Amino acid sequence: MHRKNLLQLKYMEIIKTPIEGLLIIEPRVFNDARGYFIETYNEQRYREAGIDTVFVQDNQSCSSYGVVRGLHFQKPPYSQAKLVTCTLGRVLDVAVDLRPDSPTYGQHFAVELSEENHRQFFIPRGFAHGFSVLSEKAVFAYKCDNLYHPEAEGGILLGDPDLAIDWLIPENERIISEKDTKHPTFNEYTRNRM
Repeated sequence: MHRKNLLQLKYMEIIKTPIEGLLIIEPRVFNDARGYFIETYNEQRYREAGIDTVFVQDNQSCSSYGVVRGLHFQKPPYSQAKLVTCTLGRVLDVAVDLRPDSPTYGQHFAVELSEENHRQFFIPRGFAHGFSVLSEKAVFAYKCDNLYHPEAEGGILLGDPDLAIDWLIPENERIISEKDTKHPTFNEYTRNRM
């Protein structure tokens, strides 16, 4: 992540990542003796920054240290773009490029989101997504541009050795749902997609 890939706006900074379309948003924080104020979303400002996604569903989860969720995605035509943030605690957020024509297909990018840094992560359609909880407790919030459809659920094994994602949680301390242990590896996903 290079500072030359930074777009500074009055209310936020947009940081481009090495994977096209993945953006880190650092909102401007207004601090005073009472605490802080942040504008967490403004359709017009985000549109001006190049994020012209229309969000239709907001979700929130609360998890304890060691929880790892993912790597989830929705299959077309129900693919989802997401704008994610951590409002309490700290998480490592990860997106894996599943766009078949992308030069970064199969690559991932990770960013720490926390109540201290107030960062948001914009993940366009065509990515698998997951996060690990690095603090005692974390509240994770995300906006989606498509409604959830259970029949369109997909996933990639979060411990896939070929992806080699460092979740920053020792393997013996990870708390993973049974469903997330049964996803295919990235290579199996690629073979089945073809």
